[in-house]
Amino acid sequence: MTTARTSTRFLYVARHAEASPDETELTERGRRQATLLGERLRGTPLAAVHHGPLPRAAQTALLVHDQLAQDIPLHVVQEAGDYVPYVPSHRELPADSADRFLGFLEQFPEDERSRGPKLADAALARFTGVAPGDEPRHELVVTHAFLAAWFVRDALDAPAWRWLGLNHANAALTVVRYTPGRPAALLMVNDMGHLPAELRWTGFPSELRV
Repeated sequence: MTTARTSTRFLYVARHAEASPDETELTERGRRQATLLGERLRGTPLAAVHHGPLPRAAQTALLVHDQLAQDIPLHVVQEAGDYVPYVPSHRELPADSADRFLGFLEQFPEDERSRGPKLADAALARFTGVAPGDEPRHELVVTHAFLAAWFVRDALDAPAWRWLGLNHANAALTVVRYTPGRPAALLMVNDMGHLPAELRWTGFPSELRV
């Protein structure tokens, strides 16, 4: 029986750029963030760019894509959308933060909480793990803060609830490497090196900015 060949996958994860208060379009700062992210990724051998269906993710992905080779496919996928990937029970959480975390999650519509776990599982199945074939595969997913946190949690093999408390700034970049025979490796997390100081940390809790 022939064993299927696999190779290293590099998953690039970016949260959408800064959006207007009604989240229907990017701000001027957001457009600059997205363009600079695209410039940073220009030399990366991306096989595809994927993005969620909401306007802020779609507009970010288009601006990033404008800076890349135009033959790179651009895909809109539901799995890269904005949803709650996992709702823990009270007993799963640390006693001193359980009520705060659960209170935070209750702010979101029931639809986002109920459909989220299935979409989160589908996102892991589609975007993570080693790539089929002989060549390394590089893919970008332009998504939202919750899914970015879910990818980081999964790469660390942390408990399902641990996506909570992992934040991602607008247009920041996280890269995960999946190599055959090795655990997933976080190469960078929430990296904003492509952004000037005035464009960093947007969308990130002020008390956590360093």
